[in-house]
Amino acid sequence: MVSHEQAGLDRVIEVRDPNSGDIVGSVPDQGPDEVEAAVARARVASRRWGALSHDERRVELVHFRRGLARHADELAETIHRENGKPLVDAMSEVMLALNHLNHAAHRAKKALKDQTVGAGILANFKATVHYLPLGVVGVIGPWNYPLFTPFGSIVYALAAGNCVVFKPSELTPLVGRLVAEIAADTIAIPDVFQVITGGGMAGAALIRAGVDKIAFTGSAATGRKVMAEAAERLTPVLMELGGKDAMIVQADADVRKAAESAVFGAMTNAGQACVSVERAYVAAEVYDEFVDRVVDEAKAIKCGGDADCQIGAITMGKQVDIIRRHLEDAVAKGAKVLCGGPDAIEGNRVPPTVLVDVTPEMTVMKVETFGPVLPILKVKDAEQALRLANDSDYGLGGAVFGNKGIRDLAERLSSGMTSINSVIAFAAIPNLPFGGVRESGFGRIHGD
Repeated sequence: MVSHEQAGLDRVIEVRDPNSGDIVGSVPDQGPDEVEAAVARARVASRRWGALSHDERRVELVHFRRGLARHADELAETIHRENGKPLVDAMSEVMLALNHLNHAAHRAKKALKDQTVGAGILANFKATVHYLPLGVVGVIGPWNYPLFTPFGSIVYALAAGNCVVFKPSELTPLVGRLVAEIAADTIAIPDVFQVITGGGMAGAALIRAGVDKIAFTGSAATGRKVMAEAAERLTPVLMELGGKDAMIVQADADVRKAAESAVFGAMTNAGQACVSVERAYVAAEVYDEFVDRVVDEAKAIKCGGDADCQIGAITMGKQVDIIRRHLEDAVAKGAKVLCGGPDAIEGNRVPPTVLVDVTPEMTVMKVETFGPVLPILKVKDAEQALRLANDSDYGLGGAVFGNKGIRDLAERLSSGMTSINSVIAFAAIPNLPFGGVRESGFGRIHGD
């Protein structure tokens, strides 16, 4: 991302394809006045949007979804160009976003209907819970899933009767602007969904502009800044932050399935997912077979921007430096690289990397790497694995593989979401709430 000001022109942000480095578009680097104007327009629109019945809003959101579906190819191509992920993955992201929009549009009426509750000792009273929209919700989105992830906040806020002002990442703003254009063409009330573009200054301006709630997705460090800014105005926040998701493989697990799932969970989207599998704890009885299968699977993955590549380049250039530091620290402390590794990094292309002989003290086992890296640690049993997995500042998602006692193990893994004999799938299921604990954030998206 490059922001510059030319003579006589407003500031703009250039958007580059991570795979080629080519400029694929530009957006305005908007300032506080423009952000405040967008929020003011949303405030006016919220009076009409919030006054609609659930049935009326559902009709509008179905029009919106159909408009997005008609532009699915363009949306996927835009994500592919500005984020760097393969086109097939970009299309999958579009389909997931459409699924959540459809769910929110049709679920809101039931989820938000009036509830008659018991009045206790005041038996002569009727007590009713009635839900009202907040008004205007500000959404600050990430670059790794620039459509699907923010939609987890956007579409549910819209379905509940709120207007939304969305600030996408400055690395991937083009798909957000395209969505805003489609919304303007398909939703009858103007300014129900708007996009502002810019960097951190625009995000701060959005928080200061008087929105009724902020939904933020990003790092814990930036999340603290967002919370501090919001605290000045007592604006409620939803924090969807980072993760260091653990995978536990018991001795009675289906090793082939576990290995395939581990590689998918660690390498998909080049490891740039908050719920990526970032560390694996494997029972000694199946460790060797698991490692062999993981390495074979990982070596078969091609990295790059060509059509036959399964993962793309790292979207944010400085993230490559973080990945490299984690790998170099691990190697310096005795870890063994079975494929990939720091020496195999070329530019912002990081090949799938598998590490063994790791220890819990290594940075790669403690801090979010956000790259296609899987460190594997041998354990004597599930209890040791659980202790190590739970010894973390993070707590977003997790996965357990096995049979005997597996449900109990899943419930004891300290995370917001845990998969049994699968990985990541919970994010794609609209009925399930999504969110973490500790430094992975608080509040929930999706679900009711």
